[in-house]
Amino acid sequence: MKRRALIQSVVAGLPALFLTRPSITFGSGQDYDFYFTRLSYESGDWDVDERAPSNLLNALIEYTSIRVDLTERVISLADPAMLNSPFCYMAGRRLLQFSHAERQNFLTYVQNGGFVFVDDCNHDIDGLFARSFEEQMSELFGEDALKKIPNDHRIYSSFFEFDGPPRTAQELNGWGDDLVHEYLKAIEINGRIAVLYSNKDYGCEWDYDFRNKRFMVNDNTRFGVNIVVYAMTA
Repeated sequence: MKRRALIQSVVAGLPALFLTRPSITFGSGQDYDFYFTRLSYESGDWDVDERAPSNLLNALIEYTSIRVDLTERVISLADPAMLNSPFCYMAGRRLLQFSHAERQNFLTYVQNGGFVFVDDCNHDIDGLFARSFEEQMSELFGEDALKKIPNDHRIYSSFFEFDGPPRTAQELNGWGDDLVHEYLKAIEINGRIAVLYSNKDYGCEWDYDFRNKRFMVNDNTRFGVNIVVYAMTA
């Protein structure tokens, strides 16, 4: 598969362009360069924050020149078709327990250059989803594989400039563990984030009626743009 090598060949030379222009252009001769894959799984509740993908896709169109497929694709983690996705999103609130097929596909995808963004909708470091997901990662990649990333990591400057992970309204309103998480965690492979993990509930933050965007002081989907650009170019 080696998806990462394919993407790197398509976007060669782009990082220098980011320094002078807030737009990017990928490849040629294709109908689109990016599509959003939500991973479904047998346990738990994967179908949360239904409007978040469309709002993130809208932000990519608004801020970048990436040719975006506007259709969210829902693919089972157990389906080998997920191995071809340029970017995968997984979220939930309840227990996460991989089946054998899910476990194998997750491992294969990540080890071959895939990128998975995992968001805990409880924004709770001791919640059921958080504990069960971290246990799955320990079993697959080792006990110390999932680590906090520094707030000057490249992902915070891959497109827009951030001084760390943006806070969410859910954190500030005291839902979940009543903490503002000043970090994200990640599993890195060969110096590149392969699994990005958030307890901040970005899915809920991006799950708004698009008509309300004009009332926002700050567009909270901008960090999602950073995540996608990093996933496609790192």
